[in-house]
Parts: sequence; structure tokens; C-alpha cells
Amino acid sequence: MNDLIVIKLGTSVVTEDDGRLDEAVLDDVVGQIAALHKKYRLIVVSSGAVAAGQVDIKGYSGKLPEQKAAAAIGNPRLIQDYANRFAKHGITVAQTLCERDVFADRQRFLRLREMLETLWEHRVVPIVNENDVVSDLELRFSDNDELATLLAVGFSAKALLLGTSVDGVMENDEVISKITDFDEKVFALAEKSTSQFGLGGMLSKLTCADKAASFGVDVVIFNARTAGNIAQALRRKTGTWCPAKSSNLSSYHKWVAGVSLILSRVRVDSGAAKALRQRKSLLGVGVTSIEGVLKQGEIFEIYPEHGEGLIGVAKARIDSKSAQDHKDKHGLVLAHADEIVIY
Repeated sequence: MNDLIVIKLGTSVVTEDDGRLDEAVLDDVVGQIAALHKKYRLIVVSSGAVAAGQVDIKGYSGKLPEQKAAAAIGNPRLIQDYANRFAKHGITVAQTLCERDVFADRQRFLRLREMLETLWEHRVVPIVNENDVVSDLELRFSDNDELATLLAVGFSAKALLLGTSVDGVMENDEVISKITDFDEKVFALAEKSTSQFGLGGMLSKLTCADKAASFGVDVVIFNARTAGNIAQALRRKTGTWCPAKSSNLSSYHKWVAGVSLILSRVRVDSGAAKALRQRKSLLGVGVTSIEGVLKQGEIFEIYPEHGEGLIGVAKARIDSKSAQDHKDKHGLVLAHADEIVIY
């Protein structure tokens, strides 16, 4: 009962072409999830709220205020639909609306985990979506693929199942059954187009699969509109499987490297870069520039002074103003070695 499965259902899975909820698909999906509920802890990340609500916005054009209004209409409609369907299987669901900055603050992230663990303890299935009504445009999740990935990585899920309306990652009209290396050739296979209602596409799914697998989570990209395919995906019998890679990071370091919101990058000289790779702290004297406004406690990326090769990520012990004002102070620590993850 300790294994966690994160199931993401895209808008193109749960809705028909006109945006209305697809009754037949939802019946099948809920039945499969109810069966998995007997063995696993579950998080269901479901898109579809905006599509379900926009049918009531006359002349809908997709502008941000209209998206928020559609989400306000569609969210209760979507969760009520799930609640009714799961109730037939004796399962209670809980609506869980997340905002991107929850993942930026360690304490807020831990409170989210505590709440989810309480739901699991009481055998409740959380239905998760972004809080589109209030989310800041600049701090939004790129799409629900990203939200599902952050949850899977942050809570060390056994598997992340990315349900879509296509059979998997395609090459020459055939499904690639397994991807282990995410190189330029793989990403070139992704269709950059999105569905009529969704935000993401195959490029988003591959990017998220790469991240989740690198942090030790099995990922399957599969067609969730095909009856029985959620169970098949979990058994790696359908779709494209991206095997988990070995990861010895603690839950804290997974949050630092894979879950937290990153708004700033710090560039360092060659001496600092060498010291970081030797697992030393990042001192202010080795910083050549700070891009963005870095706040104390935030996670930032570390890059070399010249070039784009990411060195690692770290949690800031001081803000960017203090780092600049006291740059030459002996022993000034911008990030402690225990709070740095080197790639």
C-alpha cells in the first residue's frame, strides 16, 4: 500500500471534440483507477476543467480572463463528475487545487504532502489540477504534465502514467516501446502542436518523462482513451516506457533539484565551479553575476561564467542584494554544500 502511482489525464482524454466530458471514456478510466486503488496510493491529475467550462462562455476566444472564468465554471463540474463515478465504486475523492509557488517553499510543499498523506490514510483519491482561477500567469505550471511530474518526483512515486489521446511516442507511424536516452533525435520526434483544448503536447511529455525518469520514476506515455490501457500502461504493455534511472537523492535533494520553482540563475567563475564539483559550498567571492532577483531560501540554478552547461541547483542562504553588497567578504556563503545538487 506504500507504492504511489501518479496518473495524468489530458484534456483530449476526458473530453469530446466540443469540450464536453466524454462519458464512456470517464466510466472506463474511473473503473480502472478504482481497481488500482485496492493496491496503490494514487494521485489523479486531471485536465479538462477549462474545456468543460468554456462551453458556457459565449464567443470563447481563449484569452486569459476567459480561461480563468471557464476554469471557475468547469472545476466544480469536473470534480462532481468524478465524485459521482467513484462513488459507484465506494471511493471518495478530494479536489486538490495546486499553485506553482507551493513547490517553491519547502514548508508549504511539506504541508501539501502531509495533507495528501492524510487523504491516503483515509483511502481518499485526490483529484489534482492547477488552481487556474487565481494562478499568476508568470508562475503557472507550463501544463498539467509538469504538475504531475513535480508530484511524482516530489513524493517518490513508483510510476508516472501520462495519459493522452495518442498511442505513445511515434516514429514512422509506429510506437516506440522504450526510450532510455533523451537525445536530440528523440525530442525531434515530438509534435509541437497541441490539442484544441490542451496546453501540452508530446514535447511537453518527453521533457517531463526525461525529468521524472532521471529522478527514479518509471514513466509511460500512452493512449488513455483506449479501454483498459491504464492497467496495461502500468504493466508496460502499451505506450512508450521511459525506465527510471538510479537515483540516490534524499527527498530533500529531490525537492531542491526536481520540484522547487526556479526563477534565478547564478554564474560562477572557474574556481567556484571546480569547488562545487568537489562538493564544497558556493562562496560569494566565486559569483560573477546573478540573473533575476534571488530571495533568501529560494532555489537557483548555477551556471559557468561563460556557457550554458548547467552545473547544478542550490538553496540560497542570502538574497541577491546581500550577495552583491558583501561580495568580497571573506567566507560569505551563498549556498551551503548540503543544500547544493550537482549534475
